[in-house]
Amino acid sequence: MSRVTARRRMVRITPAGEIRRPDSLAVEEPLELRIDGQSLTVTMRTPGNDVDLAHGFLLSENIIGSADDIVSARYCAGTDEDGRNTYNVLDIRLRTATPILARSFPTTSACGLCGKTSLDEVHARSRYPLPAEGPVVDAAVLAALPGELRSRQAVFDATGGLHAAGLFTSDGVALAVREDVGRHNAVDKVIGAAMREDRIPAGELVLVVSGRASFELVQKAVMAGIPVLAAVSAPSSLAVDLAAGSGLTLAGFVRGETMNIYTGAHRVARRSATLAI
Repeated sequence: MSRVTARRRMVRITPAGEIRRPDSLAVEEPLELRIDGQSLTVTMRTPGNDVDLAHGFLLSENIIGSADDIVSARYCAGTDEDGRNTYNVLDIRLRTATPILARSFPTTSACGLCGKTSLDEVHARSRYPLPAEGPVVDAAVLAALPGELRSRQAVFDATGGLHAAGLFTSDGVALAVREDVGRHNAVDKVIGAAMREDRIPAGELVLVVSGRASFELVQKAVMAGIPVLAAVSAPSSLAVDLAAGSGLTLAGFVRGETMNIYTGAHRVARRSATLAI
């Protein structure tokens, strides 16, 4: 299944005149997740790595704790006008029956956990407490990770329209990178990939995201036992509050040789002197 990009006609306006040509765009399609045949939610995502997405999403919702909790994942229903499978309905069979309350709204590509703003709720649900101390990441290694992530964004190169998330070792080795139109989907996909490789809880790994660090991304890191989250852009105030309360290291504006460490600075090894401001 290769449906991550699509071609659409467009008019490009330049100082030299107009150019009419097709453009490559990131595909966005709905994915309905079902649990044992019962609808759970609909998320807008870029097709591909849907099983990883399901694993990561179900972990962050505290429905599963490991890949062993899932017996099977298969595409079902959902056909186009020609009767072909759209691959937009994924049914997950759980090893242990779990009561499911379907969400009454679709999850868009801009929203991971709409309406969930309770810090205590996240703390109570997390199965994997973060390690108190490690891992320690050299600041120079951490600063280089967004570049490493960007170098692996093949679909972004073609479209300019996708977020990315990556899991790295503390010395900078990439273990998994995923892209999606939704930043929370990209994180679910990369966490799901790690879960399927038995890397969750990921107490020695670093999660890197291509955009901002929102509350839901910090929540997903905490639920997966990931102790370090680095973002290219800014965190929100609630993201910092959750990171501080959970013991997560949160770095924002990780660009070039600089970064802002908002919480958990003990995990980032620095060699520079402290300047008084």
